[in-house]
This record gives sequence, structure tokens and C-alpha cells, in this order.
Amino acid sequence: MGTITTKDGTEIFYKDWGKGQPIVFHHGWPLSADDWDNQMFFFLEKGYRVIAHDRRGHGRSTQTVTGNEMDTYADDVAELTAALDLKEAVHIGHSTGGGEVARYLGRHGTSRVAKAVLIGAVPPVMVKSDKNPGGLPIEVFDGIRNGVASNRAQFYKDLTVPFYGYNREGAKVSEGIRENWWRQGMMGGIKAHYDCVKAFSETDFTEDLKKIDVPVLVMHGTDDQIVPYADSGPLSAKLLKHGTLKTYEGFPHGMCATNPEIINPDLLAFIKG
Repeated sequence: MGTITTKDGTEIFYKDWGKGQPIVFHHGWPLSADDWDNQMFFFLEKGYRVIAHDRRGHGRSTQTVTGNEMDTYADDVAELTAALDLKEAVHIGHSTGGGEVARYLGRHGTSRVAKAVLIGAVPPVMVKSDKNPGGLPIEVFDGIRNGVASNRAQFYKDLTVPFYGYNREGAKVSEGIRENWWRQGMMGGIKAHYDCVKAFSETDFTEDLKKIDVPVLVMHGTDDQIVPYADSGPLSAKLLKHGTLKTYEGFPHGMCATNPEIINPDLLAFIKG
């Protein structure tokens, strides 16, 4: 574990374990690298080098007031991959982290990258508009901002329920998973989390997706209540040059935590394929 200091003085915390082909994990909002514990342990045991960072303003990285938008997130990733001299890396992004992967590849190219994976990811664009009629209304994101600004501790606890599909009949609720989500969220800075709502909801990744020239696996659950399936996974897969869509019937947004016994082997098969 260590940190790098970016060109604007932000400290980015990261974990870097093992040897072998590097796999870089990009977490969702408002979480941290810890959200990937299950996947990092799995791939470390399989002989890979596993890396995960806390996005600026999140987790143990600097609680930034500036730079809480996708271009800067992507630039931070570029600085990290250069500092660690990563080559032939596989970048895996969940939710907001999927947007970060798309913008990093679109903005900085794929010279250091072998493959990528987008899981329940925010691209192509979340917010509803004339160009994106299937998106979510801006009022949804205004509600998230209000929740963060007014009482984020309670808002984060409540959000874990739809995040993991724990409001569905027959769902096996893990209070540990819920509390761990809340713990990660409360480690980050309120200003960065507030700003990031705009970043994940209003950024249009269409041109980034079109530029990506490495194989990309798009994984999405049909019962994703955070990033609705129809306006995300299938559309991203169509925009990618070498995109493959893998659909998970009835799976929630947080399927990496609720169903790792299925997600992890599928990730391994794609990386080895």
C-alpha cells in the first residue's frame, strides 16, 4: 500500500499486491478500493498483480475540493499507471469506476492496456435528455445531492438497500455488506462526493467508448436499481469496437459483492480468454 502525489498536489492512496499481469480495479461512488476486497483476494490467489486506488476525495485519498470530475479522475489514473509502470493491464470498473475506465482509455489511449471490463457501469450517459430519452431525470440526481448535503450518513445507509437488491423478495440481506458500504462512504469527503454526482450522471462517454480499441467485457444485472440496465450495458456494448455484453438476469447493482462466486470466474475467463 502507498500513495502517489498528482501534479495538483493530491495524494492518491492505492494497494498494489502480488506479481504477474496487472489488474487495476476502479471503485464506484462513494466507496473506496476496499469495495474490491473479494476480487483482489481472488485474483491475487490466481497469480495476478492486483491494484486498486481510492479516487480523489474518496477513502484515504485527499478530500479534494477541486478536480472532482471525470477528466481529472482519468488523469489521476494515468499518473498512477505511469508511476507503477503498468503494462498489458486489465482495467475493471464498477459503476462510476466504469466511467473512469472509459474516460481514461478515451483520453489517454490503450498503450498500457490489454483489456477492460465495465460492471454495472454509468456509460454511455445516465441523465435523461433529448439525445438520451431513456435516461434518468435530473431530479433523481438532485435527490442524491440533497441526500448527501443534508444527512449523508443516513442517506448512505438507506442507499445500500436498493444498491444490493435487498428490497427484493427473497433477498438474503447481509448487514456486514451494508455496514462496510457505509464505512467506506463515510471515509470520503462530502464536497468530493457531492461533486461526483454530476460527474457520474452527466458525463457523456459516447466518444470515449468509440475510441477504445481493446476487448471490453460489459457486465450488467437486469435488476440494477442504481444504473438501469436498458440505458447502459447494451448501449455501451454497441458503441465499443470489441465489446461483449454479458447479462445477469435479476442481479443487482452490487453484484460483485452479492454474487462473487459467479462474477469472479466470469472475470477470470475473460482475462484468460
